[in-house]
Amino acid sequence: MRKPNIVLIMADQLAPHFLPSYGHRVVVAPHISRMADEGVTFDWAYTNSPLCGPSRYVMMTSCLPARIGAWDNAAEWSVEIPTFAHYLADRGYLTCLSGKMHFIGPDQLHGFEERLTTDTYPADFVWHPRWDQPHERQDWFHTMKVVIEAGSTLAAVNIDYDDEVTFRAQRWIYDRARSSERPFMLTVSFIQPHDPYLARPETWNLYADDDIDMPVTTYEQAPRDPHSDRLRWSIGASDIVLTEQQIRAARRAYYASVSDFDRRVGLVRQALEETGLADDTIVIITSDHGDMLGERGMWFKMSFLERSVRVPLIFWCPDRLKPRRVTEAVSLVDLGPTLVGLATDRADIDYPTRLDGRALLPHLYGDRGHDEVIGEYYAEGALNPMFMVQREGAKYVVSEGDPDQVFDVKADPEELSNLAGTEATLAGVKKEISERWDSAQLTDQVLESQRRRAFVSRVMRTQGISWDFTPRFGGQDLYIRSHLPIGVLEEQSRFPRYAPPDSR
Repeated sequence: MRKPNIVLIMADQLAPHFLPSYGHRVVVAPHISRMADEGVTFDWAYTNSPLCGPSRYVMMTSCLPARIGAWDNAAEWSVEIPTFAHYLADRGYLTCLSGKMHFIGPDQLHGFEERLTTDTYPADFVWHPRWDQPHERQDWFHTMKVVIEAGSTLAAVNIDYDDEVTFRAQRWIYDRARSSERPFMLTVSFIQPHDPYLARPETWNLYADDDIDMPVTTYEQAPRDPHSDRLRWSIGASDIVLTEQQIRAARRAYYASVSDFDRRVGLVRQALEETGLADDTIVIITSDHGDMLGERGMWFKMSFLERSVRVPLIFWCPDRLKPRRVTEAVSLVDLGPTLVGLATDRADIDYPTRLDGRALLPHLYGDRGHDEVIGEYYAEGALNPMFMVQREGAKYVVSEGDPDQVFDVKADPEELSNLAGTEATLAGVKKEISERWDSAQLTDQVLESQRRRAFVSRVMRTQGISWDFTPRFGGQDLYIRSHLPIGVLEEQSRFPRYAPPDSR
């Protein structure tokens, strides 16, 4: 069988709780719903670190954060650590990125042979937390301004960016249909529905204020925990009292952005179907993390609570995968070996470095696979490393200085009952955590890294040095030029090629 093409479509900050394919009754997302119905849907998929950069770093390398220094949104992606793009390129794939991946450092490809857009965020060290200054709010950090000012708009940075990502991805697919014999791996990575909570009128008007459901659990109803309180303080949520209308507007804009993401998923799939590539292409839909979206008085991510740490995960290829729902807990660290497994017919793969992820092939083909997620967090709102272990519905969150948390997330999806005082296996999990990680040593590593990056960042800004990626769109080979006759160029650009009508 021919090696399948692979298209990975990513949202940013999309919790599965806000998709109809995961049970939400308000959000409109017909394209994702159709692909979930026709594909393999993972009901309990998680990020391994609930923040953009670390989550993507882990997803692409299949290594957990501490092994690769994926501390926060300004941690450098090491050039020497292979990614799934490297592994697939090594197996003959043309690898391409359209959209966001939040690479930090001078390497802005990390195994992608082509990159079609710049990134949304800076590639330098500026956005790093300061654990040694826990009472200082950083000027680059999230604020409640994006909640208070949520609504409808004609243009915004997120919408503009996703317009470009969509266009470049569609055109690239048509280029492959015209010219390429190699199997390809295309990553299409959008910024929506990430804040700011803004949406164009056509998606905003899919909803009415009265349609918008309010958070299930208010701040007053939620149990207190120090990490959540620190996060609320850091974003300014503890400084204000939001009105019901402000919460509804932010959620409405988020839902509208989910609908816009869904529309773009449909456009990518349409390009595959129109070019005849869909039958040989596995499409994967996921996100880097979720969004609390007002639950428990919290917003954005950076927490191991469910709406922050869970992600959608859907594999769609009707000719290869039978529809099913997977109930085991899996995570983004598993994506790398899964892609390699789908792209190769070899059972034994000699990776140059140990992977922490495990292939999801048993889950995809109807067998029972692993049911475990390991999480680490070293960024905003934390004072020490935070660790999560989840197995068979039991979630354990442990951080030095903070109370232990244990939740039965399937029986208690809102995580209202902390079982830490009654859970018999907690002692065993804490022993496992202490054996797996040295929290004190990791704290020293994080603090030293933060200090180094603060210094280097200051010097780089003084020098005017930037690592931001600039796409190369030279006009010398585009459209009609003089290197070939006009008729040849017009013929080469047409898809499908002209075929004379049947003369019979």
